[in-house]
Amino acid sequence: MAAQNNAPLPDGLKLAGYRIVKKIASGGFSIVYLAYDDDGTAVAIKEYLPSSLALRQWGELSPAIPAENLPIFRIGLKCFFEEGRALAQISHPNVVSVLNFFRANDTVYMVMAYESGRSLQEHILRRRNQGETPLVSEKFLRKMFHQVMNGLREVHTHKLLHLDIKPANIYLRADGTPILLDFGASRQTLRTDAPKLYPMYTPGFAPAELYEKNAELGPWTDIYSIGASMFACMTGTPPQPVDQRKLDDKMEEHFRKLEGVYSSRLIQVVRWSLTVDPLQRPQSVFSLQRALMTPDPKEEVSFMVKVSRKLRNLFYSRIQFRRALPVAVDTIQENTR
Repeated sequence: MAAQNNAPLPDGLKLAGYRIVKKIASGGFSIVYLAYDDDGTAVAIKEYLPSSLALRQWGELSPAIPAENLPIFRIGLKCFFEEGRALAQISHPNVVSVLNFFRANDTVYMVMAYESGRSLQEHILRRRNQGETPLVSEKFLRKMFHQVMNGLREVHTHKLLHLDIKPANIYLRADGTPILLDFGASRQTLRTDAPKLYPMYTPGFAPAELYEKNAELGPWTDIYSIGASMFACMTGTPPQPVDQRKLDDKMEEHFRKLEGVYSSRLIQVVRWSLTVDPLQRPQSVFSLQRALMTPDPKEEVSFMVKVSRKLRNLFYSRIQFRRALPVAVDTIQENTR
């Protein structure tokens, strides 16, 4: 079945103790709604509804699923349910908070805490449209992705991979702190005995192993996507898709254009994350995080020079003040006689 547009649930519908307010997002895999629980608390409800497998017409609640698509639909539904259960065990400020999940209308729903803000992708596009240069500062980039990786480390600790990290799936709260969203592409745990279910991927943000059916997936897979997301923040566009890089890699040209805009240390960290060979990338989020937060040696020297100059100026200012003080006292005493 070709991809199609699924009708959302109607506004005002009561569903498992939640009242649907409106659709706020949709994609080929799911529909997300703003809703309120019985206490009036706003939540986001994500509905499993892959448009390539099922079709829901306007005015209907349950989708129509052709018999030939039913086995795949059910496998995906089970994965979606298991994903919700796994995420519900994670409590971290930089990972979406799953509050509940339930079955209804022949599909599955995931209830998440609703946060006001905007996606990192929207943030980048807005700054690009305003002509901001650079799109984001290095300080913002380091701080924000350090927090993203704090959340990702927690995800990996729970034996789960994200497999679709990109600016659209990083949400910025009103205070600027990030949240990892949309684990809908996640189909592979870190368990070696689990059957492999291959995820959809986003060209430019997906590493080589997601293009290969029997490749080994691990933390290094998400690390490539972290590097790609940082690159997109720096340039406003995704990296060259990895299948094209294998034929004619043009990434070094892009890295050279970033010189002078961002520190050589940051550029090197992004380059390392975007290595095509999985074995040459950082193998853990912690190692990438440590590299990201290590300052550029040239910047350290520059910082120490600035501090030294300030201390020297302060020292001479105090000497001059002490020399001038007796003269000032004599002058005051003379004027008061």
